[in-house]
Amino acid sequence: MPEEHAKLSASGSNRWINCPGSIVLESSFEEKESEYAEEGRLAHSVAELKLTKYFKKGIGPKKFKAQMDEFKKSPYWNKSMDDYTDDYFEFVKEKALSYPDRPFVDVELRVDYSNVAPEGFGTCDCVMLHGDELSIIDLKYGTGVKVDAKDNSQLMLYALGVYNMFSVIYDTKTIHLSIVQPRLGHFDTHTIGIDELLAFGERIKPIALEAFNDSDKLAVGDHCGFCKAKSKCRTRAEAMFKPIEDHILSKEVDPYEIKLLSSQEMGDLLMKLDGVVDWIKSLEAEALAEALAGNTVTGYKLVEGRSVRKITDEALAVSKLVSAGYEEPLLYERKLLSMTNLEKLVGKKDFASILDGVIEKPPGKPTLVKASDKRKEYVLNDAKSMFNNLDKEKEN
Repeated sequence: MPEEHAKLSASGSNRWINCPGSIVLESSFEEKESEYAEEGRLAHSVAELKLTKYFKKGIGPKKFKAQMDEFKKSPYWNKSMDDYTDDYFEFVKEKALSYPDRPFVDVELRVDYSNVAPEGFGTCDCVMLHGDELSIIDLKYGTGVKVDAKDNSQLMLYALGVYNMFSVIYDTKTIHLSIVQPRLGHFDTHTIGIDELLAFGERIKPIALEAFNDSDKLAVGDHCGFCKAKSKCRTRAEAMFKPIEDHILSKEVDPYEIKLLSSQEMGDLLMKLDGVVDWIKSLEAEALAEALAGNTVTGYKLVEGRSVRKITDEALAVSKLVSAGYEEPLLYERKLLSMTNLEKLVGKKDFASILDGVIEKPPGKPTLVKASDKRKEYVLNDAKSMFNNLDKEKEN
């Protein structure tokens, strides 16, 4: 049965708050399922079962095992999923045990925040209430983007929904917003007061109403990342070209000046052109989909892509080669599985203990990122030394 989603969903709130018109644009696109989404759903189901068994009654060892056995039949199951959902479970459990007595905990709780966003509702992974404290804990199983808890509109909408539901029973004053991304080792919590939460609700009310009423107001920014319309959005396309035009038009060219960009200009352009590569890739993918649907993409045509030869019957191929005089052991390549696949096979915890002492994580190659990136900046001498070491490794 397909999941029910609100028009003004909490998970998409960063997008419709910053770009109210995205609601209309996205409505013309079908919901596409992916292996990552299916994997995420399974991980959430496993996590829900573990939390429910610990915090609620009704799931004994026998029922728990039977349900886990069902989960393990899924093609998206692997041993690491058990370990990563354990990490999430331990995070929630540790939070609960930090209180002097047992807090109220609910799992996969549907909450209503329609008082600030018309017909708004969503499902919160984990809710915890104790005294005047409220905790909203959200599991994100993917590995694509690290998500921060601070200024997270999804969690704040969930918190508003829980506050609406329990304000008669609990006098909430402090809200802890937590994001758990176990596969990235990212456990982030941000704490706000009830006044800040309620002020957020009041601030987004007019924006939510505008979005709900099919606004045509569009804006470009980081929120475009997961928008279904990002590749065909005209406003975004225009925004991609404007920085280049502005940069060229703003330059007073000195005929005697060397025609090379300075490092300051390069940094300025990179900042202005942030997102262009991603936009071009999404545009190419959308144009291909249009062509495959039988529509003409001006200036382009479909051709048969590069094809790779493959053996259709390995057993027969081996038999033929052996008959031709080749020894069978020479026909196979013995190769250790990749680190990722080994960890999936063995499980995260056992993998680390069994292979202790034979795994190293060398320093990453220096890469250029925005100054706002949270990682520690490389010292120039360290970076030069690293490049030299990498060059030596290539020579060897």
